[in-house]
Amino acid sequence: MTDLAQWAAEKGVRFFLCNFTDLFGVQRAKLVPAEAIAGAQSGGAGFAGFAAWLDMTPAHPDMLVMPDAGSVMQLPWKPELAWVAGDPWMDGAPVTQAPRLVLKELIRKADGMGLMMQSGVEPEFHLINADGSAISDDRDIQEKPCYDQSALMRRYDLIAEICSTMIALGWKPYQNDHEDANGQFEINWDFGPCLQTADRHAFFKFMVKEVAEKHGLRATFMPKPFSDLTGNGCHVHHSLWSAEGQTCVFDGEDEMGLSETAYHFLGGLMAHGQAICAITNPTVNSYKRINAPETVSGATWSPQSVTYGGNNRTHMVRIPDGGRLELRLGDGAANPYLLQAVLLAAGLDGLERKLDPGKRLDIDMYSEGHKARGAKKLPLNMLDALRAFEKDKTLTALMGDTFSRAYVKLRTREWNQYCQHLTEWERDATLDC
Repeated sequence: MTDLAQWAAEKGVRFFLCNFTDLFGVQRAKLVPAEAIAGAQSGGAGFAGFAAWLDMTPAHPDMLVMPDAGSVMQLPWKPELAWVAGDPWMDGAPVTQAPRLVLKELIRKADGMGLMMQSGVEPEFHLINADGSAISDDRDIQEKPCYDQSALMRRYDLIAEICSTMIALGWKPYQNDHEDANGQFEINWDFGPCLQTADRHAFFKFMVKEVAEKHGLRATFMPKPFSDLTGNGCHVHHSLWSAEGQTCVFDGEDEMGLSETAYHFLGGLMAHGQAICAITNPTVNSYKRINAPETVSGATWSPQSVTYGGNNRTHMVRIPDGGRLELRLGDGAANPYLLQAVLLAAGLDGLERKLDPGKRLDIDMYSEGHKARGAKKLPLNMLDALRAFEKDKTLTALMGDTFSRAYVKLRTREWNQYCQHLTEWERDATLDC
């Protein structure tokens, strides 16, 4: 285990952001001076759980977040500061509703089956103006702006700084691009063990927002910040590996290059596809992205049904090659830890029950979706997704009953708040009825 105090002295770090991520994906932290980090590492940094999105009350005792030294990262753009993810404990026991601990418990379950999930994420984001009313580049107006070199170069300084930061951190980023929506970007980096990917995903969202502000801009991962533009997805590429470091999903004899293990894991994703939306698409706004009408560019690039295909981006799961699966369901609001956890939970259930994913579909689901007879539709709204999740007792048990109850309770509260909100559309449509 890394001694954080010694590490700080060697790196010239003066402060640590002792971090945890709550149920809604909000990153919480305390700023701890390097002189006090030894105490935080041994005894935790104290938080009041009720003050974050956790199912607690003011009567609960202190929640102590124990830093995981293996996650520590020095900020290249502010090297006197380091970020370290932690796990919440209370009364000498782990807080089982905490997202990072939900993922770690599922990793332990996979390990007991002799498996490890490796994954990579593709988090998309928009660069917008300060009040969020428009994209930040008023020259970025092409109908099909994806890969637009000129628009990319107008944001070169910002994107290059983020990518250089990732290189300095050892993430091995390999490409940066302007995405399908005006003002939208994506930066890809190497895959790794799913907990490492979740930690880096959490840090990535923090980093992008910080660097954008440094350049006088604002970054948003909101699933659908503009009604006419493609939304922000967060696709997950994943594969299973043995304890000996051998891939468990590739079979060169199969037409798709997938092993029996891969098909059973995929079967779990298909079986729980509607329920996992509550996690992969966690906000009211998420459902403006999936099942959305055609955007300015001509396609939403988001799924509509619980289906899978080969190298076909119109399905919930794409099989780009024989070594991995790509879940295209998640969006920018997804909690980095819960996104990995729910994917792993559904897949492990598929393995345990040897679930069949059904027939592969090779059709364009946007134009020929009506031909996919029997394919389940994705939830139309957040409430439908929460109900599907709550009804799926196998999935909620795998995610942990304490977590599942807390998550449904707090997200249902959010839905009820949304329903009480009077929108301008309602006034426009019914004021003179």
